[in-house]
Amino acid sequence: MFTGWGRTNPSVAEAVEVTASFLAATLKEAGPRGALARGLGRSYGDAAQNSGGLLVRLTGGVNDAVLDHEAATVKVGAGVSIEDLLKLIVPRGYFVPVTAGTRFVTIGGAIASDIHGKNHHVEGSFGNHVLRMTIMLADGSTVVASPAERPDLFWATIGGMGLTGIVIDATVQLLRVETSRMAVDTARIPDLDALFTAMADDDDYRYSVTWIDVMAKGRHLGRSVLSRGDHARLDQLNARASTTSRQYGPRQLASIPPLVPRPGVLNHATVAAFNEVWFRKAPVHKVGEIQGIAEFFHPLDMLGKWNRLYGKAGMVQYQFVVPFGREETMRTVIERLGASGSASFLAVLKRFGVANAAPLSFPQPGWTLALDVPAASRGLGALLHNLDELVLAAGGRHYFAKDSHTTAAAIRQGYPRLAEWQAVRNTFDPQGLWRSDLSRRLGLTD
Repeated sequence: MFTGWGRTNPSVAEAVEVTASFLAATLKEAGPRGALARGLGRSYGDAAQNSGGLLVRLTGGVNDAVLDHEAATVKVGAGVSIEDLLKLIVPRGYFVPVTAGTRFVTIGGAIASDIHGKNHHVEGSFGNHVLRMTIMLADGSTVVASPAERPDLFWATIGGMGLTGIVIDATVQLLRVETSRMAVDTARIPDLDALFTAMADDDDYRYSVTWIDVMAKGRHLGRSVLSRGDHARLDQLNARASTTSRQYGPRQLASIPPLVPRPGVLNHATVAAFNEVWFRKAPVHKVGEIQGIAEFFHPLDMLGKWNRLYGKAGMVQYQFVVPFGREETMRTVIERLGASGSASFLAVLKRFGVANAAPLSFPQPGWTLALDVPAASRGLGALLHNLDELVLAAGGRHYFAKDSHTTAAAIRQGYPRLAEWQAVRNTFDPQGLWRSDLSRRLGLTD
């Protein structure tokens, strides 16, 4: 039985763990429901599920990764997690080019979802930094794809949700860093207009992210905490920190037990109280605070199994992007979320830069908002479909790795290059081996 991180829409599949050398033989055992690679299960909806079919988890350790210090690249197996890769490369003076809000994502998952981070406005998404990859096709053969060699397959695989083949390994461009610390500027922002103005100057920062209190209303609508920064230089650390400047060993503070009450502990009252405390505790303005990598990039990972806070019914993560110039749509979405009473304490706004060449890559120039809502919230389905109409009318779209409710019609409208992607997929998988619950639900395959 499998679900996504949101713990909704469970489905049953046969699951196997294999090394790359046994993968081709394993795929021959796939039945009519097809096969799909599954990493660490951190997509929120049904993207890594394959009801009645085969799920494959690639094994292989980070110790097999090959670092090229002169080129600042790493060749790494697709089953290796960002977490394990960071443990290898940070002490050696490197960082991944892009990381999502969790480090528990595999390299293959990062490619399939074309993950984005706090630096998209200046450096794009993960796929921008993949130099080449080895892909196993549906017939069991392997090919190398890059922007120059089989570019159609390469860009169809970036953001292709695992539906073009299984990535075996990838060579990724790394970022050179002096320390394992971050130098962070933090500011409280009183309202949405002030936030858009502040984030317009983000190009001076490599990383930028905003937590928004979506429950604030009236003149406080869009009040938020803006965090921006870059990797700290050695000369920015004090003498004591300098002695451990490249140490990397994030710790988990606690783990949520499995027996959370049925409705969960997150409701309108508790989230409203949390949001008030979170906003008030943030400094009005603070410059150059030294933080750890995990503290800045992956704060939720400090709490193991935090998705259990939403109770047995789980949660829905809703993420969309709207183009620049459609800020009023973002305002309307936030107003309707606040008026609905749906509780969300994880609401994050980022600014996207230029899109890459992948037909199904989510980011496009504009503003993206991601939020978690308890799946048991009354009227949630109607609310989200109403918001879908606003997003699509503004020229926006939704993120496959977060989706658990969007319709096939909404995807066709939001991704105008879908037919182009399907033509490439059908070329490399004419029998339709690669399937997922998401691909069936949204009409990506079949």
